[in-house]
Amino acid sequence: MSWGTELWDQFDNLEKHTQWGIDILEKYIKFVKERTEIELSYAKQLRNLAKKYQPKKNSKEEEEYRYTACKAFLSTLNEMNDYAGQHEVISENMTSNITVELARYVQELKQERKSYFHDGRKAQQHIEICWKQLESSKRRFERDCKEADRAQQYFEKMDADINVTKADVEKARQQAQVRHQMAEDSKADYSSILQKFNHEQHEYYHTHIPNIFQKIQEMEERRIVRIGESMKTYAEVDRQVIPIIGKCLDEIVKAAESIDQKNDSQLVIEAYKSGFEPPGDIEFEDYTQPMKRTVSDNSLSNSRGEGKPELKFGGKSKGKLWPFIKKNKLMSLLTSPHQPPPPPPASASPSAVPNGPQSPKQQKEPLSHRFNEFMTSKPKIHCFRSLKRGGAAPEDFRNLPPEQRRKKLQQKVDELNKEIQKEMDQRDAITKMKDVYLKNPQMGDPASLDHKLTEVSQNIEKLRLEAQKFEAWLAEVEGRLPARSEQARRQSGMFDAQNPATVNSCAQDRESPDGSYTEEQSQEGEGKVLATDFDDEFDEEEPLPAIGTCKALYTFEGQNEGTISVVEGETLYVIEEDKGDGWTRIRRNEDEEGYVPTSYVEVYLDKNAKGAKTYI
Repeated sequence: MSWGTELWDQFDNLEKHTQWGIDILEKYIKFVKERTEIELSYAKQLRNLAKKYQPKKNSKEEEEYRYTACKAFLSTLNEMNDYAGQHEVISENMTSNITVELARYVQELKQERKSYFHDGRKAQQHIEICWKQLESSKRRFERDCKEADRAQQYFEKMDADINVTKADVEKARQQAQVRHQMAEDSKADYSSILQKFNHEQHEYYHTHIPNIFQKIQEMEERRIVRIGESMKTYAEVDRQVIPIIGKCLDEIVKAAESIDQKNDSQLVIEAYKSGFEPPGDIEFEDYTQPMKRTVSDNSLSNSRGEGKPELKFGGKSKGKLWPFIKKNKLMSLLTSPHQPPPPPPASASPSAVPNGPQSPKQQKEPLSHRFNEFMTSKPKIHCFRSLKRGGAAPEDFRNLPPEQRRKKLQQKVDELNKEIQKEMDQRDAITKMKDVYLKNPQMGDPASLDHKLTEVSQNIEKLRLEAQKFEAWLAEVEGRLPARSEQARRQSGMFDAQNPATVNSCAQDRESPDGSYTEEQSQEGEGKVLATDFDDEFDEEEPLPAIGTCKALYTFEGQNEGTISVVEGETLYVIEEDKGDGWTRIRRNEDEEGYVPTSYVEVYLDKNAKGAKTYI
């Protein structure tokens, strides 16, 4: 069906319809443009979301991504970046293949439509002019015919009248002939114009208008085809990225399937394993057989109240306590030295009982109550010199448990080896450049590289020494090398003097006579066991001040770990009073201090002294 034959009289409606088609096309262009903006916005939001949850560099979050679940999440974030990129591709392709192309086509379509309807209006104007000419000739012909008829009637009237002269009759006859000739001329003109108009009208309705309407129809059909092709392109743009989006989703699924819960559990063990052994069993405290001991009238223990029963322990605990647990917390739970001090000799005093129990000192609270008090107390760190002087961790990580220390040292060794390799590569590059300068002096002065080469060599030597130092610490931790002596520690400059035999270290300042630590735990606040093999891994603390003096009433052979031997009549310094366990801490000189039974000494307190060091 052709618009030229079927719609020959619908010029105005066709004009409106074609304008509506262009409006539809522009509306579709606007729709696609808004879709591209949505895709860009969505891609930007996805990228911002992925960036927001990316681990920050040089932060604790980077360490968390060792776990397979975190690695899978990181892979998901990376895939989301690729996923966002595909939405950006959708936006770009829709803009270039649809929006831009259709916008250009709309402009061409408007120009084409304008030319067709201009031709149609021109044809309309021409046929209207022909019609007006026809109407004008028709009216003239009609007028001339009427004038000729009136002239003929007037002549006949004059010819019939006998009173009219012959001359008047002849004049009327001539006038009638003239009018009749004019009517004939008008008739001929009208006939000619009519034929011309009929020809023009036939051309208009059967040739010009059909051709114009046919072109308009073809233009409109091309518009319809073009918008259909754009819709296909719209779908194809989406379909083209579906495989890549599917691949992104497959990678996310693959990352999720790579999660290994067993591996993550092992990583937790490696991250937090201390290397210590669990604590031993707590020994039974027999409250049914209180021990008594004889105490000097002038001893410090008398001022703390007499008549209080002393706990008796059957033997020495096998487990070592975490070195950071403060003394007044766990020491009341497991008092040092886990065995009662020996009774004084028979000649101690009139009230002394030979080989009998020690005099009562202080009634202990129930074990469960003290243990609960210890577990709920807030831990504090106070025995690390590095923490007291600014919070910097020791260079050899001796503040960490053995397993964690080994990992840190291994990590440090690996980092130093990488730096050494980097410096060696730089040295090789400088050496090659120097050789090139030597062969081609015009390229540069070889001597200018000597300073840089020397500097790099010095850096390599420094890094090697540093690596050897950390390797030695690592070997010591792993048991490949024996523990270094106090002299070696002083020479290295990395340790304070803290030989296991020396009792001035922070750890031994808080050590009970059997060698078990009773300091408050570090940052975790959990009681853990620490073997005495690691006593030398903690910094020295300032020695306790003397709070008085004491005189040995009897000779005491200090055979247990943490005790000190004294001779009868010897005068020594008191640095820690009896805590109710029957032992007093004394010092002979800067290098010798330990515990002696309180009943073996007579204590003289210094009133001006600040008192024994207390623990929170």
